[in-house]
Amino acid sequence: MKSATPPNGHNPQRPPSEREFTMRFTSTPRGARLARRLVSHRMDDWGHPYTTPVNETLTLITAELTANAVRHGHVPGRDFRVRLTLAEGTFRIEVTDTRAEKQPPSTPPTPDPSSESGRGLHLVAALADDWGVSPRLAAPGKTVWAELRARQHGHPVTQRVAPDPTDVDLLLATASLLRDGPGARPEDASHGDRCR
Repeated sequence: MKSATPPNGHNPQRPPSEREFTMRFTSTPRGARLARRLVSHRMDDWGHPYTTPVNETLTLITAELTANAVRHGHVPGRDFRVRLTLAEGTFRIEVTDTRAEKQPPSTPPTPDPSSESGRGLHLVAALADDWGVSPRLAAPGKTVWAELRARQHGHPVTQRVAPDPTDVDLLLATASLLRDGPGARPEDASHGDRCR
């Protein structure tokens, strides 16, 4: 997996988007939850139902990136932005915050086994086909992005390597944090968050 950023901060091979969803969210845990739900809902609208592997995988990646934007990229009074695109069978999720000085490492450090945090980028690196960090153009900040290739009907193109047993525990624990209860769907989310 590559995580290097081209010098101009853009991915030169990225084709024009066939579909796009962009929205700003408050830099709060509630904003991160709403972003994750709306990404899952948008993917369902685009023909990748909630229970398909590609929807669940991209929703989990979004949850990690938005949680990091709130935890490490928060600037008082500033929102974060989520952009989801689909082009040539590849989903790309971008989470942009306004804190430039807190850059994620290109290779996530080994997490402390006794810590309850510090595994988010390991999860993103394990689930995404590619990911990286780009500077925010024309303003302070950064964009952390991840790409996931998918076929029609929500089946991933690539076969992932089976995770280690400790990774399975991590994935299950993280996935359980995303469940808001039986039958929870994006339409149940409160849309009262301030987006600007």
